Amino acid sequence: MHYIPRKIEQNINVALKRNKSVLLLGARQTGKTTLLNQIPTDLYISLALPTVRQRFEKDLALLLGEIEALHTKKAKIPLIVIDEVQKIPEIMDLAQDLIDRKKAQFILTGSSARKLKQPGKINLLPGRVVALKLTPLTISELPKDKKNLEELLLYGTLPEIITQSKSQDKETDLISYISTYLEEEVRAEALVRNVGSFSRFLELAASESGNIINFRKLSQEIGVAHTTIAAYYQILEDCLIAERIEPLRHTKTRRRLTALPKYLFFDLGVRRLSANEGTKLPAKYIGSIFEQFVGLELINSINLAAERYKIYFWRDVNGSSEVDWILDKQGEYIPIETKLTSNPTIKDAKHLQTFLAEYENTDKAYIICTVPRKIKLHEGIYALPWQEMGELIF
Repeated sequence: MHYIPRKIEQNINVALKRNKSVLLLGARQTGKTTLLNQIPTDLYISLALPTVRQRFEKDLALLLGEIEALHTKKAKIPLIVIDEVQKIPEIMDLAQDLIDRKKAQFILTGSSARKLKQPGKINLLPGRVVALKLTPLTISELPKDKKNLEELLLYGTLPEIITQSKSQDKETDLISYISTYLEEEVRAEALVRNVGSFSRFLELAASESGNIINFRKLSQEIGVAHTTIAAYYQILEDCLIAERIEPLRHTKTRRRLTALPKYLFFDLGVRRLSANEGTKLPAKYIGSIFEQFVGLELINSINLAAERYKIYFWRDVNGSSEVDWILDKQGEYIPIETKLTSNPTIKDAKHLQTFLAEYENTDKAYIICTVPRKIKLHEGIYALPWQEMGELIF
């Protein structure tokens, strides 16, 4: 597969130069292994290989011995890559010991945070490790000939899918992803007892991606407790399949804002196949899919930013006023609406105007759409091409 340069490579190199180790999390097929092949290392261990994993599961001292032997041979501290570290979470404790004794520097990767978060079992190496996240490709990472919006909405932006030239090959690979990872590994990772209910949940969660989620309502549709629905969504978060987006709750008016979250599937191609949708973008839902595309781009770009920005949505309890996305730049709010149109007007900015009037710490608002270049629609309100929304963050 042709390597597509990733912006997070710079973040990794900066951390390594500061003598920090790196914990790189990312869903399957986001390109972690391919990325690491670009970085010179002294030892590469993939726990995805059963023989390798079984060897160290039996005796973790073997790994300790290999790394200490490397340290003896090297004039500098060796750089060790351990891929899929969640397969043997106890390696985190071993890594802490070696880091503290200055015997090794690590890049640890994982496609699930679930086992790494279990209390009392795993040390997440606070202060010793820089935690980074590898997402599907951002717009700025896409090759110039891969920026067809319809294709991106249909097939998503996983590197392996983007590099395929034929639509049928993209579809085949996405089907394989669903069957080999979502349906098997996520269930195994979660130790789900009721496989049938989890499969129904997965399809419904994909269909509801981008919508406000009411656990009790979903529990009635699937026939399980609302606490089970909450646990299932936590599984998707831990396995890096879904992003939880909180509503903006801050207001100085008497407006009652929703307290319910949204969830976004991490990739639109994976979402579509999980929801059992075909290869035609339905006119009824295409606006929602574009909204999710913009939300994911903002989230993925925030992951690359040096500043700690956040993303929210804004909606009152009866839905009379809502804004698709709110970018929180350390207290400065930027409201963002999405419209799949090349001819936006100030009428499309009604909710943006409401938001600007109610929040003092914001003076600009944007409609992300398909205009060829940036347009000023009104004082402080702009239409912005979807290809250029990275300028809101970087």
